[in-house]
Amino acid sequence: MNNIKELKNIVIAGGGTAGWLTANHLAKKLIKVGNDITITLVESDNIPTVGVGEGTVPLMRQTLQSLGISETEFIVECDATFKQGIKFVDWVNNPIKCKPSYYHHVFDNPTMSNLDLTSYWLKSLRESGLSYVDAISIQGKVCDSGLAPKLITTAEYQGVTPYAYHLDASKFTALLTKHAVSKLGVKHIKADIADVTLAQDGSIESLVTSGDKIIAADFFVDCTGFQSLLLGEALKVPFIDKSDVLFADHAVAIQVPYDEEDTPIPSFTTSTALNAGWIWDIGLKNRRGIGHVYSSSHTTHEQAEQDLRDYIGSSAENISSRVIPMKVGYREKFWQKNCVAIGLSQGFVEPLEATGLLVFDTTAKMLAEQFPSNNIESALIAEQFNQRVSNSWINIVDFIKAHYCLSKRNDTDFWCDNRLEASIPNSLKDRLARWKYQPPSHYDFANKFSVFNLENYRYILYGMEFEDESELFLNRLDNDKVADKVFKNIAEKTDKALSKLPKNRELIDKIYKYGLQRI
Repeated sequence: MNNIKELKNIVIAGGGTAGWLTANHLAKKLIKVGNDITITLVESDNIPTVGVGEGTVPLMRQTLQSLGISETEFIVECDATFKQGIKFVDWVNNPIKCKPSYYHHVFDNPTMSNLDLTSYWLKSLRESGLSYVDAISIQGKVCDSGLAPKLITTAEYQGVTPYAYHLDASKFTALLTKHAVSKLGVKHIKADIADVTLAQDGSIESLVTSGDKIIAADFFVDCTGFQSLLLGEALKVPFIDKSDVLFADHAVAIQVPYDEEDTPIPSFTTSTALNAGWIWDIGLKNRRGIGHVYSSSHTTHEQAEQDLRDYIGSSAENISSRVIPMKVGYREKFWQKNCVAIGLSQGFVEPLEATGLLVFDTTAKMLAEQFPSNNIESALIAEQFNQRVSNSWINIVDFIKAHYCLSKRNDTDFWCDNRLEASIPNSLKDRLARWKYQPPSHYDFANKFSVFNLENYRYILYGMEFEDESELFLNRLDNDKVADKVFKNIAEKTDKALSKLPKNRELIDKIYKYGLQRI
């Protein structure tokens, strides 16, 4: 019993979005009146954040609400706009000049317990030309019409359709900092981390700052970015490189002001496929965040930037860009001894489906909800945590790879190489082989902690025109009349939404003027 040590003093090494999200989650769960738990975040003024993660998924809505942050305050302070999904342009076939093709991956999840709309779309509507997203959801048409997911009279965090946000990453970090320090009691130290001191048992004992100040703690969270100063450098946890699967290893980014103040704001991220990667295009209230994610093995940095500037046009003239190297992969473990890595120190893949903020948020929340009270408990929880987070990263790599290997593009080496069997994980190959004969089902996603699930894969599969041989399976379906009524009902709901929802910019402007109703 003498070996039991309570974990009362927590230090987060590194700030940025990952560090301050973690601080908020931990403080919300652990700092209570009467207990003596302390949470301290140590960050440097000299290390710029990566700051390209301007897209989120609907989980962020739940997080902000649970932390007690007003949605109105968040939108105004973070230059935020509404996001209802991703529009994938020219991902399926070789592009035709001036005739881009596209599909939507929206956030709507219109599952019915007794009726699988996907199977009925495959059976009776696919050949009609009605897209998968427009058959089963109102949200694709809402996005195409430039509409918001709610009304000004809709309460905070509620919506007519599911939604997330586009945001200014640096402003979001500032909001999280203010909330954690002023509302939740997190201590904030600005200092450079010069060294990490280990105890005799191999755990972390303290951080040493550049002024030789020693910051000791019972538990450490590594949010030091790609450097991974604690988990990677000090504790020597190996990095699993996945660049043989996901080839994109750099991004070049530009922030572009609008030419006109009333320029429409899309309520989706646009992802446009190019010769050696793709371009993200995100509309905030006062500017666009645009970047080219690319493989340096398939193009040069100079050509990648030129492709980005060609995409933007004259608006990019005289605006500087920033090149961001990306370390693709994840750590062998995420919780070692008395240290957990959150953020880029844990792992990273390209930002195709807003994976960065999603993983930062989910793992920080998981850590907060399972945070151990002592060192014995910590060792027991760590094993389960590592297994769950490892499975999440495997799932993420598979899901991102699916976007590439399902493409029919063969116009460049980049797209051809992405379709090579050797570059596709066996876990993904097995799924695609099954789905050739049966549509994806809940049985394929037994792990409730998977980051991307049934509805996500379905939007990608059938948006990418996945070629299957499921006729024999589909012929078993016998609720065609009921399905027809449901599809008709969705079409009617679509027309109603298109007539009532405001434009995305119109709603943002009203929120600045009036605010949203608090629940």
